[in-house]
Amino acid sequence: MSGPSSPIAPTPVDKEQGLERQLSARQMAMIGIGGALGIGFFLRTSLGVHIAGPAVLITYLIGVLIAVLFAGAIAEMAVAHPTAGSFGVYAELYVSEWAGFAVRYAYWFSMAAGMGGQAIAVAIYLQWWFPNVPSWIWIVCVTAGLIYLNMLKVGNFGEFEYWLSMIKILAICFFIIFGLSLILGIGHGAPIGLRNYHLAGGFFPNGILSAWTGIVFVIASFCGLEMIAVTAGEAKDPEHTVPKALKDMVIRLVAVYVGAMLVLIAVVPWNQIQPGKDVTASPFVTVFRLTGVPAAAHIMNFVVLMAAISSMNTGFYIASRMLFSLARGGYAPKRFGELSPRGTPVSALAVSAFGLALAAVVTKLYPASAFIYFVGLTLFGIMFVWQVVFVTHLRFRSRWIAKGNPLKVKMWGYPYTSILGLSLVTAIIVTTWWVERMKITIVSGLAWLAVITVAYWIWKSRQKSQSPVPTATPNLATPPPAD
Repeated sequence: MSGPSSPIAPTPVDKEQGLERQLSARQMAMIGIGGALGIGFFLRTSLGVHIAGPAVLITYLIGVLIAVLFAGAIAEMAVAHPTAGSFGVYAELYVSEWAGFAVRYAYWFSMAAGMGGQAIAVAIYLQWWFPNVPSWIWIVCVTAGLIYLNMLKVGNFGEFEYWLSMIKILAICFFIIFGLSLILGIGHGAPIGLRNYHLAGGFFPNGILSAWTGIVFVIASFCGLEMIAVTAGEAKDPEHTVPKALKDMVIRLVAVYVGAMLVLIAVVPWNQIQPGKDVTASPFVTVFRLTGVPAAAHIMNFVVLMAAISSMNTGFYIASRMLFSLARGGYAPKRFGELSPRGTPVSALAVSAFGLALAAVVTKLYPASAFIYFVGLTLFGIMFVWQVVFVTHLRFRSRWIAKGNPLKVKMWGYPYTSILGLSLVTAIIVTTWWVERMKITIVSGLAWLAVITVAYWIWKSRQKSQSPVPTATPNLATPPPAD
């Protein structure tokens, strides 16, 4: 008679069971857009324009290339492993346990700290209307509302984020139409034309190299693609919704970004969009102000305010799911892996709000430069995630096929596309060293990786010390010896 079979150890994917699968493809795409189409585009764009001038259009095309390469790689893996831990789980399965540990903590920190940057953006937008009201009042009110929203069922969150993102897209479409009317002179007097493309220093006012240097700010406009992989853990039909959501998101972002930037540079001379080094308003609000349309400027400021709130909303969602994944994987306290009756990780959500406290401190110490410091602080985490995704994809494809598994989604050009994407993302990180006030990206990033690595080895040592010592199994068929 054979003994009882040993239980099969749960995989990283099995550990994350319990989340509600309620998100549709349209909601997933809009959640991704909600993360990408936020301050990365509405506010950081001015930093890219300040560096590259009209050549920022080339910078955005470089960003489009990297985004397409990244979307293809992560879609292939997300369909195979639809889980909230997403790229963290993939890295753990196909690279190493440290990689899975490090990439999840790096992304969680980046998302949580990034909410601090979003909060600073909210304060910038509101101070445009209410310059005498303390920033912290707005931050506390918005934070309380978003925490409550994220405690509801994920379907409610997805629907709310869908309409917030829709407002942003419609607003940019309005901006493009308004800008085209100025360029063509429809209803606004003499046409502006395209003269601003070659005035104030020409198309490359700061040199050809500036078209690449500006990528350290522009790439933030595409950070959000990875969020769709995180939402795969709560997608209704991951096999179909994940690739469709990624495809829809890339197409919408490319159309919106390229169209808006073409108009932005044409309507206002690039050196008037952000005259100084510090960000004081959205460049889109500046356009309406400089063109003498005050009512439209107020409307656009409302829209970019909604964009920042939407990005904070998405940040809460993504950060809480990543911490949930860490807890379910045994890398964080078990409490963060618990779900409420509504299927949401409330404890993980509460802890992930630390970035807002960090934002308050940084804003108090460096009021003029707080925003750009947060740009550098969060950029390394996102770029590190993208690096790991490309490395993981190189390992995933060969091992997945070797096991005889079919590829339901297949990225073309493998392995060259992933190698190219990895090279470009690594070059972005290195470039931050030569961009003013962006050295914090590498300094803080390497310091955080060191902390993560030390934390990993401490966790690993505790795991070994807590492992039960194997003992000899008694022979139950033999009676004990008589006294």
